[in-house]
Amino acid sequence: MTDQADSPSFRLAYVPGVTPAKWVRIWEERLPDTPLTLLQVAPAEACEMLRGGAADAAFLRLPVDRTVFSAIPLYTETTVVVVPKDHVITAAEEITLDDLADEVVIHPLDDVLGWSELPGEPAFERPRTTEDAIELVAANIGVLIVPQSLARLHHRRDLTYRTLVDAPQSAVALSWPEEATTDLVEDLIGIVRGRTVNSTRGRAQQAPPQQREPRRTAGSGGGTAGARGRGGGTRSGGSAKGGSGTRSGGGARGAGGGTKGGSGTKGGGRRGTGGGKPRRRS
Repeated sequence: MTDQADSPSFRLAYVPGVTPAKWVRIWEERLPDTPLTLLQVAPAEACEMLRGGAADAAFLRLPVDRTVFSAIPLYTETTVVVVPKDHVITAAEEITLDDLADEVVIHPLDDVLGWSELPGEPAFERPRTTEDAIELVAANIGVLIVPQSLARLHHRRDLTYRTLVDAPQSAVALSWPEEATTDLVEDLIGIVRGRTVNSTRGRAQQAPPQQREPRRTAGSGGGTAGARGRGGGTRSGGSAKGGSGTRSGGGARGAGGGTKGGSGTKGGGRRGTGGGKPRRRS
């Protein structure tokens, strides 16, 4: 694992449609001293940025070259077809590729679905970007098939979309050069995988040791449970037959001034030797 102490920040690239906000928020909470620089890049440029060292990691769309890059798949997107709001397709919530057989399907150069064979009729030309293709859909030139996040990113009031149940799908992953797995990359992996701060690899924090309370014993002294001790305990300070405890000060037959002996309610006790006066007979 390499050290990244010389880097003033962590550079995180992401492709259109990916929203890294929730991961960025956790990063800022856990690593406030390491600024996170976000770089939005075109899908075709993400791997080149990683390869050339312009970014430390990236949220991108699979596939990637697994001989060079490590990747953790995060989620797979639903594929939709973008159409004008008054298009006949909008009558159904879900459609199939066969429903597009008579439609002109626009295929932008930055397409991320990797079609082996595009459905429908091909458009006259291929626009450069998905954003350009959206403009053509709005002009009723054709329809566009994209991951749902891109349909939301380029939302227009005059357009809508419907789910394509049998179309190719796009998977989003966290990727980085395998030979550049730094401590900060491990921190980011822990964040996207939902690890807690104490389980994040390389950043575990030890909780302070808990102080143990002194152990109480039933020996001598003023303990609460010293029923048979010799001190002035709460329940019985002295022994069962002597002392000055609360419950039995001088025992039933003791020589002290207890409840039944000594100067207690019944005087010096007929059997005791305390200092009470014997009762006079009337």
